[in-house]
Formats: sequence, structure tokens, C-alpha cells
Amino acid sequence: MRDTHPTCAIPFFRYQGAFAAQADALVDIFRDVVSRGAYIQQRDLADFEHHLAAYLGIRHAIGVGNATDGLIMLWRAVGLQPGDEVVFPSHTMVASAASVTHAGGTPVPVDCGEDHLIDPASIEGALTPRTRFLLPVHLNGRTCAMAPLEAMAARQGLGIVEDAAQALGSRYRGRFAGTFGLGAVFSFYPAKILGCLGDGGAVVTDNDDIARAIRLLRDHGRNETGEVERWGLNSRLDNLQAAVLDHQLATYGTTITRRRTLASRYQELLGDMPQLSLPPAPNAHPDHFDVFQNYELQAEQRDALLTHLSRRGIGALLQWGGKAVHQFTALGLRAHLPATDRLFERCLMLPMNMTVTDDEVDTICHSVREFYGC
Repeated sequence: MRDTHPTCAIPFFRYQGAFAAQADALVDIFRDVVSRGAYIQQRDLADFEHHLAAYLGIRHAIGVGNATDGLIMLWRAVGLQPGDEVVFPSHTMVASAASVTHAGGTPVPVDCGEDHLIDPASIEGALTPRTRFLLPVHLNGRTCAMAPLEAMAARQGLGIVEDAAQALGSRYRGRFAGTFGLGAVFSFYPAKILGCLGDGGAVVTDNDDIARAIRLLRDHGRNETGEVERWGLNSRLDNLQAAVLDHQLATYGTTITRRRTLASRYQELLGDMPQLSLPPAPNAHPDHFDVFQNYELQAEQRDALLTHLSRRGIGALLQWGGKAVHQFTALGLRAHLPATDRLFERCLMLPMNMTVTDDEVDTICHSVREFYGC
């Protein structure tokens, strides 16, 4: 997620500010790790993997180079075969679908619902005899409504793999995103709620065989003794990044609380405006606990509003450059997805991160109301 307004008074994400807020701790971590020469698959990685698995209440968490690699390896671990179809929501980053193609499968895009997440009704019409897996994508810090997806998967004999890149800590009916399917991935890109100082990711699973396969695949197919058992990749979460992530995971609950407070403030200041469709407020639905990775809303006159905010020095963004996966025509994923097409005519994201202050949210909301004359 790249900030296209780096000189804004209120940028979409302050990369320098994210470092400055914890500079002393990060420098201490760097000195400790480097002084030990602990770069690849050392105890810091093992500690982080253990703590992440404990946080989620799941058996295995395996650090990998990035979430896209994690998905590619996960598809291989669960047995995706050439020609197998995977149903996914087109409202996602292209990486979700790319992972399927790189693993030899065929991604099949479907529509999104009012919550911007995969629409179970759209899935029904996309199923064929070749459909093997469902790929729900938990976006913006919200877990998909998994009950109908689990029921459909059981009825149709399908596996579930979760793209939880944006959803660490979010829950549906008390269960964490990433704990419903055969396995899941999380992203630790710097702008994520739990972000490192570069690329990073994790695969999580309760399945011992899948976990062992991921550990082989991330390290050239090598087992604990160095014997190569299968073709693998070089996609290990490096030890320094793991140490940084482990430090931040220790206070992750406080981070989530702050983001939910910011979301409540947006709701309070913009919730009465008929020109906008806001994401559900915190505690709006008993089934969902949202962590607000992003604050994605829909707006009338979206493009003009973006221009207005930019002129006021506010870095609002269009997720993924303003296109759903099926709208990248060069990829050849033809689909009629009216809800998703409509969403991408109206959606935008307002700043939502730990460097945004209450006063800045007030300024953003004032500028939005100013645009609509409210």
C-alpha cells in the first residue's frame, strides 16, 4: 500500500512517524540481534512464532518472507492441482489471485457484499465441478461472516484457505480470522497494524502436516537435518524482522483499542451524512470484532472528494489503485460483478493508523463535511 501523498499535512501513513514513535526500542532490538549475529531462523523467529500461535490459539505459526509467498506455499501444501478452481472476491489485492495461478490453479472472481467482503450468494453461481477451494479475504480488519461459507464448503466438499493479510486480531463469533480454514496467511508489511521494517508474513494452521510442508517449502525444501525433501522456495521471515514484530505483538491489544477509538470518532463525526456509507462502527454487530486495518468508506462524487481532500493536504487513497482484480483486463478474468464495479466507483480510504491524532481526524471530517456543504 503506497502513500501517493507523501507531502500531505495529514498523509495516509507516516512511515517516518511509525519509526519515531518507537525508535529507542527498535534501535535496541537492532543492536541486540546484530550483536548476536542472529540473522536467519534464530530464537527471535521461534519466539515470535510461538507468541503469534498462542495469541491466535492455533497450533502453528510459521514466519515467511511475505504473505503472497505464504499463500503460494499454502496452496502447494494443501494439494492444489493444475486446473483446480479457487473462488475468491475480486475486491482484494491482486496477490490473492496471483498466488493461485503461481500454484497452478485457476482463480475465479466473485462479487462482494455490503460489508465489502465476499458475498456467499455470488459464490453459488461460480461453482463448477472443478471448484476445489474457497478463498475468503478478510479485508480492512474485518473477518468475513464465515458461518455461511463453512456451511457451503461442507455441503460442496470444498476446502477453505484464508487470506487474513489485513485482519490480525479481528474476530467473527469469537474466533480469530485465520483460524477457520485449512490454513491462513497474515501480512506484516510496514503499513499493517502489526508491521515490520520491510516485507514479512506468516502462515498459520492447526494441521501438523500442512505446517511441516510450509517449513520445508520456505527453506528450499530442507528438513531439520538439511536433507532436501521437495522443491521449495527461499521465503523465510528474517530474524531481525521477527524480533521487531515480537516486540510489537506484546502491546497489540493497545494498538487495536486505539484504532477502534479512531473508528468511533469517524463514526461520530461522519455517521449522519447521507452522502457517505461508512464501515460498521465498533460494536455495531455482536458477531464481529473489527480491528480497522483501513477505514474504507463509500462516497458520492468520490473523485471530486479526493481532489478536495488532496487540496486540503489530506492523503486519502483508493485501495489497490482503484481497481478490483477482475478489472485488470490484462489478467483475463472475465466476470460480471456489478456490486464490486459499483463499489470501485465510490470507495476510498481515510487515514487510519497509530500516528493519526484525534485533532487530525477532526480536521479530516471537517474537510469532508465542507465538501458536501454540511
